[in-house]
Amino acid sequence: MKKTFYLLTFLTAVIVLFPQCQQASQEKKAKYVFYFIGDGMGVNQVNGTEMYLAEKEGYIGIKPLNFTQFPVTNFATTYSKYNSVTCSAASGTALASGTKTKNNTIGMDSLRAAPLYSIAVKAKEAGQKVGITTTASIDHATPAAFYAHQPDRNMYYEIATDLPKTGFDLYAGSGFLRPVNKKDSTAAPIFQILQDSGYLVVRGTKEFNEKAGSAQKVVFLQEEQASPKCLPYAIDRQDNDLTLAQITENAIRFLTKDNKNGFFLMTEGGKIDWACHNNDAATVFNEVEDFAKAIQKALDFYHQHPDETLIVITADHETGGIVLGKGPYKLNLNVLQHQKTSEEQLTEMIKALRKEKNNKVSWEEIQALLAEQMGFWKTVPLNEKQEKELKEVYRSSFRGEKVELEKNLYSSNEPLAGKAVKILNSIALVGWTSGGHSAGVVPVYAIGTGSELFQGKLDNIDIPRKIAQAAGYDQN
Repeated sequence: MKKTFYLLTFLTAVIVLFPQCQQASQEKKAKYVFYFIGDGMGVNQVNGTEMYLAEKEGYIGIKPLNFTQFPVTNFATTYSKYNSVTCSAASGTALASGTKTKNNTIGMDSLRAAPLYSIAVKAKEAGQKVGITTTASIDHATPAAFYAHQPDRNMYYEIATDLPKTGFDLYAGSGFLRPVNKKDSTAAPIFQILQDSGYLVVRGTKEFNEKAGSAQKVVFLQEEQASPKCLPYAIDRQDNDLTLAQITENAIRFLTKDNKNGFFLMTEGGKIDWACHNNDAATVFNEVEDFAKAIQKALDFYHQHPDETLIVITADHETGGIVLGKGPYKLNLNVLQHQKTSEEQLTEMIKALRKEKNNKVSWEEIQALLAEQMGFWKTVPLNEKQEKELKEVYRSSFRGEKVELEKNLYSSNEPLAGKAVKILNSIALVGWTSGGHSAGVVPVYAIGTGSELFQGKLDNIDIPRKIAQAAGYDQN
């Protein structure tokens, strides 16, 4: 009888106390928010990377990426206001503001009549520091959606003029695509506008370490001699090139300096998308792996502040419609490790050979280049049909003084470079359905305070709304 009494007393206490515990859990807010967006990173880009890493180590299966081990794993739909297939501007705006808009629109409603304010603005209004970072240019669609309000994503100068209006603490990326207004010679250059608005522009990690510590607001770019268009692909990277992991690490250091109120940091792996537009599988998988290295910097921070940190990872859309398997019930992803350069960099190498040889490049010289950069004949055997295809493209593209380059969204490539990548993809048994975006669902991963909110069916507009809820931005 006494045992029954004690059991009933215990159960009553649990029933009474549980709602209070649940309320306390809901009241706990994320002080530090990391929002990672892998541009173009669909489910198969992630799964393919894990399978590729496993095959490189000699086994069939997956070698897990850090973020795929998060306790919350989900998917989200990506359609825009009027299109089943979104562009990065509309999807970026949805992921930033929680509202769908028209394709090619940056931070404005679907009528392009009123601004849509991002979750980063909410974080700033809540007293937090804010950083917006990317491997592309800072005025590119995804980062722009967090601070700018323009009717067309191609209005790069106008987008950049919106940057200082937010008062965000840190921006980082490759540079600016249009730092001067070509339509109005009297308009101030972007770097002058930044300086007048109190932003310190620093280039490279060395200068960041030397100067950023005393600055209140920073624009962190790669070295001046590098392209303002984007950071190099991971597969092409040289020792002194700026990386997304370095940007993330330095952003954390800058945003935590003299800061008791927390921060919001958006980090874009922008060139996953670019490599997908090129249908360049080896470069894609290297970019996803590199993205995980940046995420690791956030994870290291999370382990130091596990009760105050939220990390959310997703993508704006899938690009390329990548297919893992082309008929036979197998993959051969390990051959992709023999590709030492991206299609774009291989194009530059072929162009340099053209210039050096005054366009009189022999087949043997092309063979030597492809053997070194793609592993052909040396570590990747080619059959008669594949070699014939390469020779035909070689003869066609070196027939005259000029060659017609193959144009993709972000690059124009030598036909021979494109054919070499296609052949290696076919040997790996990787296929592509297009050079554009698809309507496929994208993955969502979450860990930390409020991560449980990301369970259940999700659309892209739900993600910033749930981040705001987890961080308590809506209550400010």
